[in-house]
Amino acid sequence: MMLRSARILLTGGAGFIGSHVAEALIDAGAILTIVDSFDTFYDPSLKRANINTLRRRGSFELINADICHRRAMRQLFKQVQPEIVLHLAARAGVRPSLVQPLLYEKVNVFGTLNLLELARQFKIRRFVFGSSSSVYGATSRAPFSENQCDLRPVSPYAATKLSAELLCYTYAHLYRMPTVCLRFFTVYGPRQRPDLAIHKFTALIEDGQPLPVFDLASGRDYTHVSDIVRGVVSAMTYPMDEGGPSPFDVFNLGNSRPVKLLELIGMLEAATGRKAICEQHAQPPGDVPLTWADITKANQQLAYVPSVGFEAGLHDFVAWYRTR
Repeated sequence: MMLRSARILLTGGAGFIGSHVAEALIDAGAILTIVDSFDTFYDPSLKRANINTLRRRGSFELINADICHRRAMRQLFKQVQPEIVLHLAARAGVRPSLVQPLLYEKVNVFGTLNLLELARQFKIRRFVFGSSSSVYGATSRAPFSENQCDLRPVSPYAATKLSAELLCYTYAHLYRMPTVCLRFFTVYGPRQRPDLAIHKFTALIEDGQPLPVFDLASGRDYTHVSDIVRGVVSAMTYPMDEGGPSPFDVFNLGNSRPVKLLELIGMLEAATGRKAICEQHAQPPGDVPLTWADITKANQQLAYVPSVGFEAGLHDFVAWYRTR
């Protein structure tokens, strides 16, 4: 499948990962329509700045709309007639989902179902869904593999992402709609959301403020956004096996090199040239002690090979943060 001149509907395209993917799609010559609601989960001006960056990159259409609005989404599908739907819009964050579980269910489950139903009706060629490593939960079997069936999500956010994956499988099975779910592992890089650890810690270190830390031995499989983008583009274009009962795949997109929190802080100190002040807090509910991607399947089928080392990626992020 070629992206040049392909009609692509990208949800969440003003966000962190979405805006980076949008750049790649513009560069590939796609006919791109971005849908974003500019939700106030974090400052919408940051998303608008991302859109301004994209406008300097090339042409696309921007629609300010909510994926949960059935009539608006139907009108949009009718107008765009997309060939590929890349669904990255979501209510994000593990800890906030404990406070607003019903909102997370509405956006992440119903919103996805709304898009799947429209994709079925408009006979799209491929549906690609941005899922999360959080679906694995506090599993003891690491690295995490896509063939694990005993998934135990431990937050409403994680449960909604797994629920959306199951809906994706259902639509692939019932309607033979080619569908791919991508489990992102702790994505970082320029434009990262300000609530995420690397952005938050960098800001606090730069300001000389204490870092709230929980389990210093916990590990995260930090993955640079440029590697994620390459994986997403591959998932949109690789030749799927559509001869079986369900044209459906799940892939981990990670770095497969977990970094402990204590190591992260030391590396941020080196990248910023400043000393971090750590303030110990109790472990919050919903967090998991480890994320670690087995990327064998993505390597074999998507030719996915992470290329950005964590130290270089951190320096890249700090350089962006200081010039944003």
